[in-house]
Amino acid sequence: MKLLIKNGRLIDPAGAVDQIMDILIENGRFREIAKSIKKISGCPTIEAKDMVVSPGFIDMHTHLREPGQENKESIESGARAAVHGGFTSIACMANTEPVNDNRSVTEYIIARARQVGLVNIFPVAAVSRGLLGENLVEMADLVEGGAVAFSDDGHCVMKADLIRKALEYAKMLDVPIIEHPEDHSISAEGQVNEGFISYKYGLRGMLKAAEEVIVARDLILQERIQSRLHLTHISTAGSVELIRNARKLKTPVSSDATPHHLLLNEELVQSYNPVYKVKPPLRTEADRLELIRGLQDGTIDCIASDHAPHTRDDKDKEFEFAPFGVIGMETSFAVVFDRLVRRKLLTINRLVELFSTNPARVLGLKNRGRVKTGFPADLTIFDPKKRFKIEEKEFRSKANNCPFLGWEGQGAVAHTIVSGNIVYSFKTR
Repeated sequence: MKLLIKNGRLIDPAGAVDQIMDILIENGRFREIAKSIKKISGCPTIEAKDMVVSPGFIDMHTHLREPGQENKESIESGARAAVHGGFTSIACMANTEPVNDNRSVTEYIIARARQVGLVNIFPVAAVSRGLLGENLVEMADLVEGGAVAFSDDGHCVMKADLIRKALEYAKMLDVPIIEHPEDHSISAEGQVNEGFISYKYGLRGMLKAAEEVIVARDLILQERIQSRLHLTHISTAGSVELIRNARKLKTPVSSDATPHHLLLNEELVQSYNPVYKVKPPLRTEADRLELIRGLQDGTIDCIASDHAPHTRDDKDKEFEFAPFGVIGMETSFAVVFDRLVRRKLLTINRLVELFSTNPARVLGLKNRGRVKTGFPADLTIFDPKKRFKIEEKEFRSKANNCPFLGWEGQGAVAHTIVSGNIVYSFKTR
């Protein structure tokens, strides 16, 4: 099976490419990449003039809920949401029921993903058994079963000795530890960022120090261990500065930020709308702006959705009782492109690094994040001029807890291609 993409602006930072190119795909892999490839009789062709062709987007932080919570999201519905948002690969966290802390769960996720056949799904296994923070999982066995990283996301690894051991094993196995930085003894029962807004509206606050203490602890350990540490959903200016300084000292660390922390701030919680209840909480405007500076100067490596679907009944409660989390796979690219690239806070090339090149590097996906002959043909093609409006009726996810509903802007995914197959196209919606 062949597919030809013509006249698109190919941006491939890993290959130092930014020019108008044609791409020929055959049997699921890139066969030829050239300035001009003749049309082939009977070969489907995508005319990509005035569009950007990127290595397939990778969302390195999602929650798919299967196994065990398929009423919130299944692997199939999550896969449909992913390709709708332009993602060709996603990494799913371990807080399923049962927890992905053993090889059988990892292999189940991989098998279900193959059955669905829409998107590459890479399981992230738990660091500790049952996400309880007490005993390390069998990391080598889980890697052999297909886990690409380890994280107790939703629960910080509070015991310093346990995270030290995890980092040491991860170094031997050459996989990343994805840390959810939150000192639970500080964050306690916090609901929102602690500060003026929490005091004024009587909402329980969560100190920024809860995040920053763990960031500092892990960076100190990492400086000595030199493993692969990734700090996820960074939300404070202090965390950005700690990571920035660590990188100046050549400490190997990577990090990501979410679209909601990059584009929203704590002022929104004044509405008491539980859609704005997330963990870490929305922070101050000064924190938000520092996250953007972190993207600009390379301190923050990736943008990840932290897609966290909940049922409508669960999320539609009083703010205090609603669960944390928002969905984001279907909206991440559009809102970031419109609010940051179109407003010249990021370049298109940097956006491709944040959504594709760097997530592939951080997760160790050596044949992803590139457009290179012989590699799997995963592509995201987007139209910088196409208008969008985010509406619930367009969602493929089972959930609707999206903080960007009603947003309008410019820049939309045109085609998502996985292993040479067009799995999403706005022209055939």
